[in-house]
Order: sequence, then structure tokens, then C-alpha cells
Amino acid sequence: MNEIEQNQANCDKALECWFLTGATASGKTVVGLELARRIYAEIISLDSMAIYRGMDIGTAKPTAEQRQLIPHHLLDICDPPEKFSVTQYRDAALNKIDEIRSRGKEVLFVGGTALYLKALICGIFQGPPANWEFRKAIQEELAEFGLEKLHERLAQVDPVSAHKLHPNDQRRVIRALEVYTTTGQPISHLQNEFEISTEPENCKVFTLRHPREQLHERIEQRVGQMFDRGLIDEVRGLLEQWTELGVTASQAVGYQEVINLIQSESTDEPGTLAETHERVLIRTRRFARHQETWFRGIHECRILDIDKNWSVESIVESMLELANTTGQKHG
Repeated sequence: MNEIEQNQANCDKALECWFLTGATASGKTVVGLELARRIYAEIISLDSMAIYRGMDIGTAKPTAEQRQLIPHHLLDICDPPEKFSVTQYRDAALNKIDEIRSRGKEVLFVGGTALYLKALICGIFQGPPANWEFRKAIQEELAEFGLEKLHERLAQVDPVSAHKLHPNDQRRVIRALEVYTTTGQPISHLQNEFEISTEPENCKVFTLRHPREQLHERIEQRVGQMFDRGLIDEVRGLLEQWTELGVTASQAVGYQEVINLIQSESTDEPGTLAETHERVLIRTRRFARHQETWFRGIHECRILDIDKNWSVESIVESMLELANTTGQKHG
């Protein structure tokens, strides 16, 4: 089976599953629990930060009680200093799908990491293997001319990728140049050809969306709960155990801000808790907008516009009705 055929098989497997997505604080966890109960499913986390052990409060990870109600998977699978790629996630998720289905259950993905969702239902373009001769040459160019010149070179051969990539994103800029040099085609073109697209009515991919003002209220409540439940102590404990978090883990919303607060406590100008709280609030709102943009760009997502008058049960009923009217079945 070649790469394209394998990608198709992986996407077909994923698209047999249920997906519940949405911006942070949109209510995915509680809705997911009820949906899983109704369709007799186990839940696979679709969250790139919930994979880290010890990062519980800031990621709003399902509680021990919630996990007892419905089995959850791909939570707490690596330590904060470790890297965990989207390819590793996809492979682990595909294995979990087989495992859960072997027990006669449905599979429900719940979470807000759009990149994970896209990797599962659209595929991942791996591209040609590393060209070590090219990489050696490009490092010499980098040392002599700098990254900006490499980005300008990319803009000449692959303007789409150059537009998407920040000039300082060295790894991806070099990879895009490498793919073009090896294949003679822009990586943006190859990625578009490789991606699989399925009509929304043939999928069970649901995205919760609240009115902006309502979502902001929910975010304010979420951030307040994070601090009330001990986010600062959680981060301090992680730093005591690991000294520092990995590049990925430290970028989780709320964690970098609290790290900065903790580190400032020994300086002449310590940050205040109120200022940190406000920074986390602002960044969470920005992150939610970014998530909503991502989900709007994923063709397979069916947006459910909900408001505060909708109950968990009514949201779940809407998803089940949509699935039934398009020929999907549930247990």
C-alpha cells in the first residue's frame, strides 16, 4: 500500500468515528460525556496539551469522576519536557480506534486541537525523505546569508508556503525548500493534492459555537476557576519536578503566563496576580478566536450554533438527529 492509499485508509477509519470540537470553554467535556453515554462510546482526547502528565487545571482535563463514567484515552501519556508530534498523535489515535471498536463500542473524539482533527480526517503529508546533501548546503547558506534570504528564496518558488510561514520559522522554511528541490513541486501544491476532503453531511464532526459575548463570559468563568483551583501551585510543582517545561507544553494557555509570574517573584519588579490573570484572560480569548477560524476552515465540520438556553441534552439530541438524517447510525 503506497502513501496515498494508506492515507485514504487512515482517513476512512477516522471518519467512521464521532468528533466533538469547539473553542475553549464551549462546553465540550460535559456534552461529550452525555453524547458518549447515548451512543455507547469511549472518548479519545483531541487535545494537544491534555497529553501531558500533571497539566490538569490549566488544560481543564476531565476529572477522575468523569473518567470513571466514560473511559478516556490519550490523556497523561507523556511528561511536560517531551515533544509529541501530530504524527505520533495520529498513529496513537488510530490504534485506539481499533482497540475501542474491538470492544464493540463507538469512538468519540472530544477536544479543541484543530490540527489533530485535520490530521485524522484529512491526512498528513509526509513528503520525501530527508535530503542530507541539501540540508548540509542549506545550513552553509543560512550561516552566510541568514534566514530572511532563505524565506525570500522560498517566496520565489512557493509563494503560498512563504505567505503561511513566518520568516523566523527556520525548520518549516528549510523543509519547504527541501521538498521543492527534491520533487520540483511546491510543498503547498503537494499538500493540497494529498489532503482528503469529505462532505460534511457524510461525517459526524460537530463543532460547538457560542455567540461571542456568551463565549467570553464562559472564558472568564473558566479562567477564574483555573486560578481558584490552584493553577499557580500546579505550575510551581511542575517547575520543581522538571525545572522547565518543554517548548510545546510551556505554550499552553495560562502556563507561560504563570511561569513568568513565578520567575518574577525573585526580581525587583514582581508581576502581580491580577496582571497575570488578565494576561491569561486576554490570551484565552485570542486562542478561542484562532480555534474558531481553524474550525471554519475545515470543510468537514458541522457548526452547531448554540446559546445559553440550550441544555446539554438538547445539544446532544441535535447531533443525533443530524447524524440520523444523513444516514449515519448510532447505538
